[in-house]
Amino acid sequence: MNELDLHYPPDACPFCNIAAAFPGPVSVSLSASTSTFSASTSTSTSISSPLSESISAAGNDRGKELEAEESETETEGLPSSIPTETSSDPDKTIPSSFIVLASRDVLAFLDILPMTRGHLLVASRQHRVKVADLRGDEGREMGFWLPVLARVVCRITGVEDYNIVQNNGARAAQVVPHVHFHIIPRPETKPEIKSKSWTMFGRGQRDELDDEDGASIAAQMRQALREEVAKVNAALGSKL
Repeated sequence: MNELDLHYPPDACPFCNIAAAFPGPVSVSLSASTSTFSASTSTSTSISSPLSESISAAGNDRGKELEAEESETETEGLPSSIPTETSSDPDKTIPSSFIVLASRDVLAFLDILPMTRGHLLVASRQHRVKVADLRGDEGREMGFWLPVLARVVCRITGVEDYNIVQNNGARAAQVVPHVHFHIIPRPETKPEIKSKSWTMFGRGQRDELDDEDGASIAAQMRQALREEVAKVNAALGSKL
């Protein structure tokens, strides 16, 4: 891959396609007097907190999907940045996308060519090629979600050691020219990964993610993420 490959248009970017398939939440306010919701798409380029804007109730683009899930009361009060079982349909994209998080500025989904089971990608929603291209609010939200998602990966895989890797540019082994971090579990007993390089995460011998396993892992991660966010809620003493 040459340097020119890093500048193809966003409509050809696989991560942008995932972002389009899994829209982020919108701002929602609750009227105490009428007990009704009013929703509007967020257009602000800045956020007061990486928590308050990245974790908000759903509406508009995902309204129909949410109406079909009114019976899923267990998700009430949880951030709409975490897709429901209906809104996380992997067949929304080709190839399938196993989504874990779809916030205003950050996406998380399973790598379809995982180095180990549970290999998760955390990407910017907007088409940014390198970390230096991120806006401040995008960087803050990324900084909030990375440790939370790392805990989720450890919990679901049962592996406590992991790499977090982020490449910038072709010479740094960036394959997809869209900002993304790899969270890669490092299991203790997996002889076949000993020969793999843990320095550069470019192309190599990697098995494709099994669809059934991917769907199962992603569902477990979404539930674990809901629980992690609930812990943050409790620690802050208020609802995000």
